[in-house]
Amino acid sequence: MDKGLFEVAAISLFPESRSMLEEEIRERKLNVFFLNKRLGPDPSITIPLYRLIRDYKPHVVHTHRYVLRYSLLPTLFNRVPGRVHTMHNVAQKEVDAVGKWVHKLAFTFCQVVPVSISEEVATTVKALYGSDLYTPIVYNGITTARFSTGGPASKRGERLVLIHVGRFAPQKNHDLLIQGFALALARHPYLELWLVGDGHLRPHIQSLVQELSLQKHVRFLGLRKDIPELMKQADVFLLPSDWEGVPLVVLEAMAAGKPVVATSVGGVPELVKDEKTGILISPGDPETLAGAILRLARDSDLRRRMGEAAHKWALERFDVQKTAQAYGELYLKLLRRRGRK
Repeated sequence: MDKGLFEVAAISLFPESRSMLEEEIRERKLNVFFLNKRLGPDPSITIPLYRLIRDYKPHVVHTHRYVLRYSLLPTLFNRVPGRVHTMHNVAQKEVDAVGKWVHKLAFTFCQVVPVSISEEVATTVKALYGSDLYTPIVYNGITTARFSTGGPASKRGERLVLIHVGRFAPQKNHDLLIQGFALALARHPYLELWLVGDGHLRPHIQSLVQELSLQKHVRFLGLRKDIPELMKQADVFLLPSDWEGVPLVVLEAMAAGKPVVATSVGGVPELVKDEKTGILISPGDPETLAGAILRLARDSDLRRRMGEAAHKWALERFDVQKTAQAYGELYLKLLRRRGRK
């Protein structure tokens, strides 16, 4: 994004926590403001948020996830000319009932522009909030330069490494992942599954791994900062989610030159070209997942071709610079439309 045109600041509703995201923001030397929101619903946070926006005087406020319920009134009362909200998931799954009511109000009457991260998300936004809504599509992007191709291809007799990166939550369907992996392992003993992430369902999945006697073939790696290196070491990326928006981790895997096996849900088919950069499967079917794993496990040429195509596609379409440029153009368009230069 052009630093001559844009000054960017970030607001966290919560106190400083030294998270990985906070560290990345600091590395980029952005202004960061921390508030003190309590866990759970906390309408009182709108007061310090109002004051912060009043003093900073932004031309655009860009929100994500559930934050719109807290930011809507502060941006309206401060007459912020540009109000943008990104929808990261299918509209029916993005927020709770209160959030849906706020979104309906914001998008319909308060000139908040809902940005969709895929055509599929845009379709659900219009279906839920109004077919006449202006909902531009801006695909998520990643820093493709962080991910290099050329990870070691597994040789005959060595384990082929499958990797999944994501929180242990119902959406990601780790149960199906483990079941499909177990079926594939029964027919191809040289498989290893790496699970990167954490979440409240992790103990359940660990118990399932023990129940199926998969301990020697499944590694729980927890939260990691070295995702690019892990992607490089792996051979195939798996994502058997029940629903998704545009998962960044798929873009990361493709940028790393890995073929992707993923369920055909949400915006995933807009990322993964079936039979070209990966294999799309129906959700909820462990046998189909196992079949896709086995196809790639048994055919190193197929893995190589899909991986190379995935890398090229990610660089051409999903670099973060393209995302930043698209948002910058949107901000300027909104400001011009509302009489700001």
